[in-house]
Amino acid sequence: MPKVLVSDPIDEVGIEILSQVAHVDVKTGLSEAELVSLIPEYDALMIRSGTQVTEAVVEASKKLKIVGRAGVGVDNVNIPAATRKGIVVVNSPEGNTIAAAEHALAMMMSMSRYIPVAHGSMKAGEWNRKAYVGREVYKKTLGVVGLGKIGAHVAKVAKAMGMKLIAYDPFISAERAEQLGCRLVDLEMLFQEADYITLHVPKTKETANMINAETLAKMKPTTRIINCARGGVIDEADLAEALNNGVIAGAALDVFDSEPLEADSPLRKVEKNIVLTPHLGASTAEAQVNVAVDVAEQIRDVLLGLPARSAVNIPGLHPDVLEKMRPYLELAEVLGNLLSQLVGGRVSQLTVRLQGDLAKEQSQPLVIASLKGLLVQALRERINYVNATIEAKERGIRVIETRDESDGDYSNGSLYLSAVGEKGEHAVVGTIRGDNEVLITNVDEFPINVPPSNHMLFTLHQDRPGVIGKIGSLLGSFNVNIASMQVGRKIVRGQAVMTLSLDDPLPDGVLSSITDIDGISDAYIVRL
Repeated sequence: MPKVLVSDPIDEVGIEILSQVAHVDVKTGLSEAELVSLIPEYDALMIRSGTQVTEAVVEASKKLKIVGRAGVGVDNVNIPAATRKGIVVVNSPEGNTIAAAEHALAMMMSMSRYIPVAHGSMKAGEWNRKAYVGREVYKKTLGVVGLGKIGAHVAKVAKAMGMKLIAYDPFISAERAEQLGCRLVDLEMLFQEADYITLHVPKTKETANMINAETLAKMKPTTRIINCARGGVIDEADLAEALNNGVIAGAALDVFDSEPLEADSPLRKVEKNIVLTPHLGASTAEAQVNVAVDVAEQIRDVLLGLPARSAVNIPGLHPDVLEKMRPYLELAEVLGNLLSQLVGGRVSQLTVRLQGDLAKEQSQPLVIASLKGLLVQALRERINYVNATIEAKERGIRVIETRDESDGDYSNGSLYLSAVGEKGEHAVVGTIRGDNEVLITNVDEFPINVPPSNHMLFTLHQDRPGVIGKIGSLLGSFNVNIASMQVGRKIVRGQAVMTLSLDDPLPDGVLSSITDIDGISDAYIVRL
């Protein structure tokens, strides 16, 4: 009989499901060393947020087929290591959706009606009705930042409560927003118009400290902010100062840049108009049962030889097929990620073409991996192989799939992706070299031959003397080191694409200086 290790507390119903097909051991609070010593004898591992499934743990496993995270985030699992070893990693992407959405709504209402402070006053023996005159949400404007599953549910309930809805999400179509009753606006307009602002975005380079002194100053003095999404998207010191000075009317926060919230946090010193909870968004009895059941059922299915429905690293592939396809899945993600940054913002159409020998393989996993790469800039850790197709559909992205077995430019076949977005249409091609190395071979029909790197710069320029030298000199003046450079062109002294792999990220403002160079018609910063 298979053996399952449960290393974090989960609801008993999950244990019961696992016990149908396996011997289950519950051992919580394990150190990495203890987990490394135990894991070789287990076929499955079920965790929550406490257990760290490190590369050492993965490498020590001998029979492990699946790691199940009873929750949404999988940042405590080394997914690349698990994927390399053919271990399925699953989560429960929707188990917490209702709980998190309801908590955001509860925070909005409790802040509007001063419920926490009024309760404290009553407990102190007071009866001070005049001090707690609240505010109705009916007919007020709610600004939803991020229209994913949680933001969409908040919008749906808020609409039923009679609120007016505006939303900002650069990766969702106007049609989808309209279905939710939201009017899409830019972020600055949302800050200016909203009476309430609820945040439902991951923390990324673009969203870090998006609420700060500058953006707070754009809001109405009656505006109230709710954040049950991620810590770090609000500059907490700036928010505390804004609340103390009456720049905005209130804030309700469930997540923080550092958790637990520090004892000396400026938020703790705000005397009024603030509601704080200790990351309770997913903490409902129903959500705990939901995630336990969801993940336990997936572990059971995998142990029975069935596919997992919410794999974050393997798109429903049989383990025997995984090892062969894995390099191409990585290629598809890289090309999708690159393409999303070239087209910019909202994408309306993606074309995926399997070429040469690759056209003989299963296409669905490559399409899904391409979509995952295309959406990763917008959704970060929320996007996976299971929800990529759903997320693309919700954003109105049309997917076209084609094959071309006659294209024999590369012995292992190649993958072609093109997309239509806010910056027009772009296309990229890539292949796998004999040592399983991902290679970008074409950008917008210009031939190149470069591996992806963390920091890249693509330019479209006139192929003439001096242009490349000027770019090199400019980057040198900003202390940016060039690791490699390649130029692709169709004709001499015509248009050309230059690809630079950089050791350092480009500082703010450099891109505009590059496009100011005579001969450069466009430039793109790409992070892979």
